[in-house]
Amino acid sequence: MKLLLEDCRKLNIHFDMKLIIEAYNTAVNKIGFSGDVISCISLTHPEDGAADDRGIFWTMNENYEEVQVERFVNEDAYKVFEPLLLETYLKNVYDVLSQHYNIGRVRILKLNPRSSLSYHRDPEVRLHIPVITNPGALMIIDKEAYHMKADGSVYYTDTTKYHTALNGGNEHRVHIVATVLDDIKEEELYAIYGGD
Repeated sequence: MKLLLEDCRKLNIHFDMKLIIEAYNTAVNKIGFSGDVISCISLTHPEDGAADDRGIFWTMNENYEEVQVERFVNEDAYKVFEPLLLETYLKNVYDVLSQHYNIGRVRILKLNPRSSLSYHRDPEVRLHIPVITNPGALMIIDKEAYHMKADGSVYYTDTTKYHTALNGGNEHRVHIVATVLDDIKEEELYAIYGGD
């Protein structure tokens, strides 16, 4: 396994895990997950309120030709935070991330034990905040494996490259995932939060 470098790196933003878990439990109780293999709670919505759990991505077919899957989602329209969760710590997480990035959809994604996603690429990079994880929960980006600990850290992942998430453990893998529409230089985060 590779150290966290370019494709998956820990940012200098940190959240309180106790408060994240408390807010996560509130989201599960008030809204609940949608979906099957990967389940979703949408934290942001477009003005019309209709959130799309999935979005456009590309994968390779059996002939190693790239094919589009799903349809385009206007990520920039996802600026309304879920009203049922406005009083939770998840709103604080959203506000802090929004100070540093122009973000689109923000979702809580749950991957079942002993399962994986397709090997695919997305149109944008993603920020991941692990909520529940285990040693067998890995993200593979450009054929390199990464494990992200649930310690309040925010991870920048280059999901414009081919990647997958797999959960080889016996517990669910739960991450808060935010789509990044444009980057603020990482150096600016260090100027704000300090560095190591």
